[in-house]
Formats: sequence, structure tokens, C-alpha cells
Amino acid sequence: MKILVIHQYYLMPGSPGGSRFNEFARLWAAAGHEVTVVAGNLDYATGAVPERYHGRWITREKDGDVTVLRCHVPRTYNKSYAGRMAAFFGFTLSSTHAAMTVARPDVVIATSPPLVAMAPGVIAAKARWKGVPWVFEIRDLWPESAITTGVLKEGAALTRVLYGMERAACLMADKINVLTPAFRDDLIKRGLAPADKIVFVPNGADVELFTPGPRDNDARREFGWGDRFVVMYAGAHGRANAVGQFLDAAERLRDRPDILLASVGDGPERPALEAEAKRRGLDNVRFHGAQPKSRMPEIVRACDVGAAILQDNPTFKTVYPNKVFDYMATERPTLLAIDGVARKLVCDEAQAGVFAKPENAQSLADAIRAMADDPAGCAAMGARGRQWVLANATRDSLAKRYLDILQAMVR
Repeated sequence: MKILVIHQYYLMPGSPGGSRFNEFARLWAAAGHEVTVVAGNLDYATGAVPERYHGRWITREKDGDVTVLRCHVPRTYNKSYAGRMAAFFGFTLSSTHAAMTVARPDVVIATSPPLVAMAPGVIAAKARWKGVPWVFEIRDLWPESAITTGVLKEGAALTRVLYGMERAACLMADKINVLTPAFRDDLIKRGLAPADKIVFVPNGADVELFTPGPRDNDARREFGWGDRFVVMYAGAHGRANAVGQFLDAAERLRDRPDILLASVGDGPERPALEAEAKRRGLDNVRFHGAQPKSRMPEIVRACDVGAAILQDNPTFKTVYPNKVFDYMATERPTLLAIDGVARKLVCDEAQAGVFAKPENAQSLADAIRAMADDPAGCAAMGARGRQWVLANATRDSLAKRYLDILQAMVR
């Protein structure tokens, strides 16, 4: 089977970030399928375009057995929110051109965000090759999440355009894959898709990469964490992530020199956060910047607790953060400052973490104190987390489930 994937954020080798489709594509190719990915040529951790792509509209390369077409993305991505929108629409043009150059696939997947990924998906499947089935995948509810985080205004012209694209994508797709049950409920409630059109292949973890191990390792020594109890946030530093609540919690933990809050990752808000931590004299907070994906298992093992935090926003009650599956697979308990379906999964079903109210510094600080004072409880939560991932969310099993859906569509 020939599979075409349109995914702006498909990772470059060694880059940090969500590697869901890197792993799916690798596993599908290993199973004998021909996989082509249309992706952006921007390194989203740094906002830079690697030199090998300079001056090139489309670059064809190989990622193992997977063919990747790296498409031009304007360098405005990290400069402002308007610049990010310009980068999304720039990728729409280059990716549509790239998709039109690929030999006829058997099935097309276009994954959002950005929502504009639906354009090359539907053009490739329904215009370039009439009759090719396509999957519209929803990893986040757009434009709703952009509105509730303040990036877009309700009723603005661009917002109306994006809502129109969402409706069109849901109407024209042969199947819609959602990453959480809440997304499914939302689509049905708004009348965007019938239940039988929606499938569910969520995020998961590579359990052969993210494995349990001792906390006293090279990463802990390199970062200078010593023997402190380390609560680590790993991920993006943008408006939606609200990493500032980490600083507010650190204020309330000044009396606990044994506790350290560490941040691994990058984004537009990071420079201001570092400056603010320095201004407040918070020596119990460390920023370590973006790290290669290959190092993340060792870094997660080096911490005592993995933190998953987001803005206090009703839209985020519908999401599963990627990072919680990696924390659980590595037998690290999760400090979860996200309500909704993530809380139900991590704290109720898996019993692998502790909930704190999002953007509530006192709730965060109290949860961190309680976890630091209960090492046995943390160890038990970590063990339950790995057991849950092995039973429900390994990348291998999810890749197979997705492949079964694609093969049924082709038949």
C-alpha cells in the first residue's frame, strides 16, 4: 500500500518534539508499505531553516525507508503570531505543490494543526487523484484552541475562514481520526461528522525507547541536579503552555531547598520566563533549553516527577499531552495541571499521577510537596503508569490499529 502523509511538524532526525508520525511511518515502512511524507523544512525548536534547504522550494530526502519531501516554510514562524499564520499559509502552497508531484497513493492522511494541512490533503486525494480515500486527523481543535488562548479573535475574518476549512475538511474526509474521545464528542455535538466517520487512534509511547532506569545518570550529573527532588516540565514554551505557573509555584517552594523545578524545551515565551526567574531570584528553577529527541529517555529517567501543564482553558480539557505517555512509559509519576480527559486518563484510569489545578500556584506547590514527601507513592504511581502504557498505548499497537483502518479504507 502507498501511504501519503501531510504533516508540517514531521521531525527532522535528532530534533525534539512529538514523533508520533516518525514512528508510525517507520513501522509502516518496516511492514512493507511505501510511505511518503510531505513536511516543513523549518526546525521548530529553533525557528531556523537548516542550510541544506536554503533557497529550495522542495527537497526530497530519505528518513530510513520513508521518503520525505521537505517543503518551504517562511521564516516568520517564531517571530510573532501573525508571522506564524503566514508560515502556515506558506507551507500550504509548498506542500500542495509537493503533494501534486507524488505518484498516485492508495490513501492520504492530512494531520492538523495547522488546520491548513487539510488543503493539500483534499486537493491531492480528490482533485489530483480522484477517488483516493483520505483521513483528516485532528491532533488539536482548531481554530477553537487558538481563540481560547487569545491568538485569534472570535468573529474575525481569519477565524471565520478557519472554521469554514474545518467544516469542509470534516465533510470531505472519508475518515476523521481524533486523538481523544473528547474531540469525537465535540465533532458530533457540533454536527461536523457522524459517529461512524470518526475513528480513534490516540497518542502513545515508544516503550522500547522510553524504558525505566536509575535517576542517577549522565543527564542528572550534566544538569547539576545533584540529589534534589526534580520536577521536570518537558515541552514547548508558548502562550498555551503557561509555563509561568512553574515560576509561581517555585516562589511558594523557597523553603524547600531539596526541591528543584526544571524545564526542558524551547519556544517564544522562554526568554521572558528565564528573565523573570532571574529577576525574582528563583534559584530553585532551571531552564535547560531544547534537547535532541534521542536524549529525552535519559533525561526523563533523571527526573523524579514529570510535569504536564497548560493554560487554564476549557479547550484543554479535551487534550492528551504527548509527554504524559513518555513519563508513564519511563515509570515516572506525572504532576498534571490539566483537567478533563487527561486527568481522567492519568489520575483515574492509570492511577499514575497527581492532579493540581491549572494556573493555581498554591495547588501546584502543594502537590509537589506531597510528592516529594512520598517517594514510595511516587514509585507506585510510576510502576502503574508503565503497566497502563504497555496494555493500552504502545506505538507498535497504535501503528497497527491505524494501518488496519487505512487498509479497510483502501479495500
